[in-house]
Amino acid sequence: MTDVSATDEAVEEEDAESGGRRKRRFSGKKVFLFLILPAVLAIGVAGIFGLSMFTEEKSGEQAVQEEAHTNPSEAFYYDLPDLLVNLNTQGKQPRYLKLLVSLEVHDEETLLKMEKLLPRIIDRFQVYLRELRAEDISGSAGVYRLKEELLGRVNKAIEPAKVSDVLFREMLVQ
Repeated sequence: MTDVSATDEAVEEEDAESGGRRKRRFSGKKVFLFLILPAVLAIGVAGIFGLSMFTEEKSGEQAVQEEAHTNPSEAFYYDLPDLLVNLNTQGKQPRYLKLLVSLEVHDEETLLKMEKLLPRIIDRFQVYLRELRAEDISGSAGVYRLKEELLGRVNKAIEPAKVSDVLFREMLVQ
């Protein structure tokens, strides 16, 4: 214990000589942990973020080029028969959805394929629509989600052909 007190006295003497200030030196581990490591991580994150923005920008340019190749005047529209389904009300008063839908395609081969696969398309729509609640399709966000879901279902039904858009001609909830 005398060694510790001798060390404390030596420190106090050094403090008195330096005007009460004691200089602290950071060890190499602390410098690395608090300065170098965060700087390297920040540079890495910035590099990854910049790279992802570059690839997103590039894919966005590709999407614009694809849209430029599909001329809207060359679009064909296929009108589905009227869809009338009862919505999921969980035992309350029944509610119905009447939907008139047109599908937009960009080649006649897809139209012919849709003619052959019409029962499959209607089945996929019916199964999905019967599970909807009136709250699911209220507002523009609900209608947009419905549109995207129907587009995905029709594209799965007619693979590898592709429908470019689902257009609502009429939508009535009663």
